[in-house]
Amino acid sequence: MKSYRYTVVDAFTTEVLEGNALAVFPDASDLDATTMQKIAREFNLAETAFVLPATRKDCAATLRIFTPAKEMVFAGHPTVGSAFVLLQEGIVPKNRSAFVVEDKVGPVPIRIDSGARPMIWLRTPPIREGRCYDSALCAAALGVEPQDLLPIEPQLLNAGHPTVIVAAKDKAAVDRAWLDLVGLKALKGGETEPFCVFLFTPTPEGAYSRMFAPENGVVEDPATGSSSASLWIGCIPAYRRRSG
Repeated sequence: MKSYRYTVVDAFTTEVLEGNALAVFPDASDLDATTMQKIAREFNLAETAFVLPATRKDCAATLRIFTPAKEMVFAGHPTVGSAFVLLQEGIVPKNRSAFVVEDKVGPVPIRIDSGARPMIWLRTPPIREGRCYDSALCAAALGVEPQDLLPIEPQLLNAGHPTVIVAAKDKAAVDRAWLDLVGLKALKGGETEPFCVFLFTPTPEGAYSRMFAPENGVVEDPATGSSSASLWIGCIPAYRRRSG
C-alpha cells in the first residue's frame, strides 16, 4: 500500500476548526478518478482536492475537486484552499503575487495579498443565468412560508456550480430553513442537472446565508465560494435595482 500526504485546511477563516474544511492532496498524480472519489467519500468533507501536474503552460497546477458524491468542475473554497497549500508546499513560490490553476471548468486566476497570513482571491468563471423559480415552491422546499421571502424571483445562476439563489426577509427565516432530497426533488420537478440552493438575506455587513447541496452529498456547506460569487455578481445588483 502506498501512502499519500494530505493537508486539512480551513478556508474563509483565521481560526482553527472554523470556516470550511478541505482536504488537499498535494501530489495525486498517480491516483485515478475512482480512487479520488472513494477518498473524498471517506473524508466526508464538503470537498476534497487533488493536485496534479499542470497540462497548460499558463497554469501552476491542475486541481480535481470531489464532494463525497461527485466530481465538481469548479468550487470556490477548494480552489482557494488548494492555492494556499500550493504556496505552503513551495509548488508555487511564496513571493508570487498571482498565478493560475486549472480546474475542470478551465483556468482560474489566483491573486495573493501578501502578509503573515496571505489573503487569497480568485476570479470565478463567467456567471451564466438560468431559469427563474416560483417563490412559493422555493419556500415550501426550504420549509419556510412564502411571506418569509423577499419579492425577488429566485433564479438559477452558475459560476461553475449551478445554484438557485433565494432571498429571505431576515436572518430568522434563513435559520429556520432546511432542504433535503425530498424538498429538492419537488423544487426541481423533472430537471436532471444537479444544483444547490443558496438562501440569503441582505445585512448591513453584506449577506447572511446558508447553502444546501444534498445531491452532491453535502447536506449543508459551512461556506461557499462559487455560490457567493453568483450572489454578489448576479443577484445582489438585481436586488439593489428592484429595491432602489
